[in-house]
Amino acid sequence: MSAVIVRDLSKCFGAVTAVDRISFTVPNGATIGLLGGNGAGKTTTISMLLGILVPDQGSIEVLGHDMAHDRFAALARMNYSSPYVALPMRLTVAENLAVYGHLYNVPDLSTRISDLAHEFDLKSLLDRRAGALSAGQKTRVALAKALINRPDLLLLDEPTASLDPDTADYVRSRLEAYRAESGAAILLASHNMSEVERLCSRVLMMKHGKIVDRGTPDALIARYGRDDLEQVFVAIARAATSA
Repeated sequence: MSAVIVRDLSKCFGAVTAVDRISFTVPNGATIGLLGGNGAGKTTTISMLLGILVPDQGSIEVLGHDMAHDRFAALARMNYSSPYVALPMRLTVAENLAVYGHLYNVPDLSTRISDLAHEFDLKSLLDRRAGALSAGQKTRVALAKALINRPDLLLLDEPTASLDPDTADYVRSRLEAYRAESGAAILLASHNMSEVERLCSRVLMMKHGKIVDRGTPDALIARYGRDDLEQVFVAIARAATSA
């Protein structure tokens, strides 16, 4: 069964087609990579999955719910993380987690916050305002926020941006463990190709709003005759530039 089913999805902004009739699925318990250069349509796609943007064409089903008619039922069971979306800066880390916990009606919220603070090394930051955090600290808080409701679908945009290699490796391990423990589906947008190779069972390659290729990381590497996924990414990006 699929956590996400996207059919013939399109979104235009004036004369610009940001997403051009794409279709894909995200199976339950799988981590799928959504890759592409800047302007490929990744953020627009994620925004439509979240119900922030309304598609011009096509349909989105998330966790068995049609996002056009029943998105709130789906939103209660999903979450999103991006280091580029700021949390309320005047609230402390604990206050931010509490606000989102209440929004999701998380039971035994104080225990959940304590557990996440331990997992993401946030105990010393709980009383600090979000606006006073470093970029890496903000990224860790954003990931804790994304797991506050134990989501069945997790949408991640550059989840380890600004993290040092050791912390980034720990976060990836936690994401792998969460997926294995919960059976959640993860859609991951990232420019870190080693991260994608480690976490993702399949990859969707986007350029100019279209999905131009898809497959396992190993299959894509073999198909393009490259040594790793980063070389595949560069080959597709340069082909897009010259097109």
